[in-house]
Amino acid sequence: MISDFVRRSFKFILDPLSKFLAWYGVAPNALTVFGFLLHFGVAYLLYTGNFFWGGLALAGASAFDGIDGALARASGQTTKFGAFLDSTLDRYSEAVVYLGLLAYYSGQGMLLPQLLAYGAIIGSLLVSYTRARAEGLGIQCKEGLFTRVERVLVLCFFLLINQMVVGLGILALLANVTALQRIYTVWRRTNGDLAAGPPAKL
Repeated sequence: MISDFVRRSFKFILDPLSKFLAWYGVAPNALTVFGFLLHFGVAYLLYTGNFFWGGLALAGASAFDGIDGALARASGQTTKFGAFLDSTLDRYSEAVVYLGLLAYYSGQGMLLPQLLAYGAIIGSLLVSYTRARAEGLGIQCKEGLFTRVERVLVLCFFLLINQMVVGLGILALLANVTALQRIYTVWRRTNGDLAAGPPAKL
């Protein structure tokens, strides 16, 4: 999976950086929140049509997604709430970025990219929800073509080359395909049980 390759590739940077931050007493949750807040700056750049700089800013802001976890492990501050906060703010971060794109294309009166951006964020949220819901049922579900790392890489790339309509099309398609992959995985691991059960409690 690309996400595992990326994490292994940057391990030589993340490990010493996380130890340096741990030595200075930086709290992992504070880093998580700071990374989330940076995405508002990314959204503003996209709203104003500065896609190239928005792509660079997104790459920088997304780096905190790897640093905060490495910092938590290096400082011995891994907690269940920290993991929960990290995952939750990741979803908010994606939504904020797509909001910037939606606002830009709305101002330009361009319907197609608005629809694609909407499809991309729905797919992205469902990728996360299907995994969380499966794990809540005791079913491991990490499969899928387009996890968060892949989505961020594609988004950054197409922002940098200013081809966001194509990029949004890819994101909308493959994020939803990934959600369907996970639905299928859960179906298969539950022996294809399609019988009606009790309603899910939200």
